Amino acid sequence: MSDEPESRVDLSGEKIHWDPEGGLTYGSYLALDQLLSAQRPKSSHHDEMLFVVIHQVTELWLKLSLHEITAVLHQLETDELDPAFKMLSRVARIQGQLIQSWDVLSTMTPFDYMSFRDELQQASGFQSYQYRKLEFLLGNKNRALIEVHRGVPSIYEELEAALVRPSVYDETLRVLSRRGLAIPAHCIERDWSEPYEPHPEVEAAWLSIYRDPKQYWDLYELAEKLVDLEHKFQQWRFAHMKTVERIIGRRRGTGGSSGVSYLQKVLQLSFFPELWSVRTVI
Repeated sequence: MSDEPESRVDLSGEKIHWDPEGGLTYGSYLALDQLLSAQRPKSSHHDEMLFVVIHQVTELWLKLSLHEITAVLHQLETDELDPAFKMLSRVARIQGQLIQSWDVLSTMTPFDYMSFRDELQQASGFQSYQYRKLEFLLGNKNRALIEVHRGVPSIYEELEAALVRPSVYDETLRVLSRRGLAIPAHCIERDWSEPYEPHPEVEAAWLSIYRDPKQYWDLYELAEKLVDLEHKFQQWRFAHMKTVERIIGRRRGTGGSSGVSYLQKVLQLSFFPELWSVRTVI
């Protein structure tokens, strides 16, 4: 018997469907003909394909995140917390994938990017309506940010609907109130299009939960799922900022923002402020 390794895998007995019946294949199920033909770089520079693919994949992950967060909102509205835990964990793991994408993009040098940057004209990630919708649903409300989409009525209306509805944190505070915790009325009945303002009584409610997790176990778990999600989201924001700094330095963004300076300001935003401040007083 030869000690040489097999040059190919033995497929006998595997019962592989070489010609699938019914017409559905892996490629048709995933619409790969459309998906893989959607990469259309504007230049002949090698690295533009990387740039396009990274951003397209990001939009797919954002689509899944929105799918999950929309379901989370429904679960919170109906006080069904257990299914929401899995969904929140999934979105946090998606953020982990998005963080890794910056590592791949950072293999592009400043020279590589500047070789095709002018081809982007004023197109920018700042215009990602899926990202904006996700931030609105998580709680970062800022009406001014939808103005860039006014020229596309369907997207503008979708973002406005997300802007004026309660966010994940708003619905979470409503859950706490229904459980008998002292949440100020103006925190759970307000103009949802305005940014949430932290309140000491809300921090006190979270403190009660953290000090007695046995009594409030599901609320305690909800708190940690939200913290985990925001932790990952902030890591994504930081990786975004450092990747931009690494590639374009302090140049202004193609969408008109100040670039790195703007991204540094965004790092100061918090979706669930009392869940962070309560850690100081526990």
